[in-house]
Amino acid sequence: MTVRTRGFGLGFSIALTLASALLWGVAHLAADRRKTGFALMVTYVVMLASILTMLTVFSSRLLSLAVQPAWLTALTIMVATLGVVWTGVIIWSYLLVRPAPANRVGRAVTTVLTIALCGLILAPAVYAARVAYVSRDVVNTLFTANVSPIVSQDPWNGARRINLLLLGGDAAPGRPGVRTDSITVASVDVATGATTLLGLPRNLQRVRLPEGPPRDRFPDGFTGAGPDTPGLLNEVFQYAEDYPEMEPGIRKGQRGPALIKKTISEILGIPVTYYALVDMRGFAQIIDAMGGVTVTIKDPIVYGKYREGLLSPGTRKLSGQEALWFGRSRTDSDDYVRMGRQKCLLNAVAKQADPVTVLNSFEKLAVATKRAISTDIPQNVLPDLVDLAQKVKEHKIRSLNFVPPLIDTVYPDWTLIRHKVSQALSEQSSPTQHPQAAPQTGSPENPITLDSACR
Repeated sequence: MTVRTRGFGLGFSIALTLASALLWGVAHLAADRRKTGFALMVTYVVMLASILTMLTVFSSRLLSLAVQPAWLTALTIMVATLGVVWTGVIIWSYLLVRPAPANRVGRAVTTVLTIALCGLILAPAVYAARVAYVSRDVVNTLFTANVSPIVSQDPWNGARRINLLLLGGDAAPGRPGVRTDSITVASVDVATGATTLLGLPRNLQRVRLPEGPPRDRFPDGFTGAGPDTPGLLNEVFQYAEDYPEMEPGIRKGQRGPALIKKTISEILGIPVTYYALVDMRGFAQIIDAMGGVTVTIKDPIVYGKYREGLLSPGTRKLSGQEALWFGRSRTDSDDYVRMGRQKCLLNAVAKQADPVTVLNSFEKLAVATKRAISTDIPQNVLPDLVDLAQKVKEHKIRSLNFVPPLIDTVYPDWTLIRHKVSQALSEQSSPTQHPQAAPQTGSPENPITLDSACR
């Protein structure tokens, strides 16, 4: 198709091409294509108004939409289409107002300008479409497509609290299977977002297993697979994977999560809703993708089998490998000090994973996340979890760790553990308690603390 032009001068051609990139239809009006020009202007204004409305009126829901595959697919298509249409308008405008054929220099200049403008529009459009596509892939990879039943539009089915089991898996070379060395339940009040972290040491012994095949096999508590295993809490996950009869009817890869969730529910006396397992080496990759994580180290941390490394006290940015040692090292300390550092590390990563940091290294984070995390959270509850996470940020996170001297790990007092859990959660749910008015002592009588492990 031949586009007739009026042979504009170089200055006008540049000005009109630039103006058309900022407001569709300007070049068309200048070229006496008034109907087309006004149509493009109206389309542009309506499109811009729609985008601004979404960013302002529905800003609180944007994060929720970002974890829904259908919306992410639609966003990918819309962004790609917008980029193509916008560049088409720029090229069309250029063809209408470019200099006359005799002005070769003018045509060359406006051609280069048009190509640059198209690049400025297409580059962010392609990036945004890529982010949406990768986000959809992450959601579909990590989160199960199984639908969680929702009663009366309540995603929590009337529950006052949702309890998420957070596991840190240590599948190092030379170690069979996965050992869940970090075991924490995040109990969140669904109305307020007030959160208590309930930490269980990996070395709890004689753990009472749930009724059915697990308790039939270990009526007096879990004792492991033989003389080579001490029978600690961190072995339960892998034991279920190795012995299918512990969770009959559940396929490999899901037996461990199923048994550990029921076991932790039995210990704490609260229902564990979902779990998330983070591979510690994959967690280091996530931190590297973020560009490191800043923590405050109170005491020197020696790490390595042969004491080959040292993390000095002070506020510093840790690489993924350093953060891994920060969360894993027990040299010159113990499991219980390590538990505090692990909670500190999780808290620091959550606070420092701001939108700018995430976008700057989005694809690296996406790849690392897919490798590092497994979970049974259904996709249909993700939007509500995102909304709940915003409430969690408004509160101080409290911690309750079941460690000596409160609990004897060899002969745990299961009744005391349940009592302390019930007491901690009832205090936090009290309508008269201020969100930040939490006790800060760590005595056996009152072991609840604020999230101050790294201060």
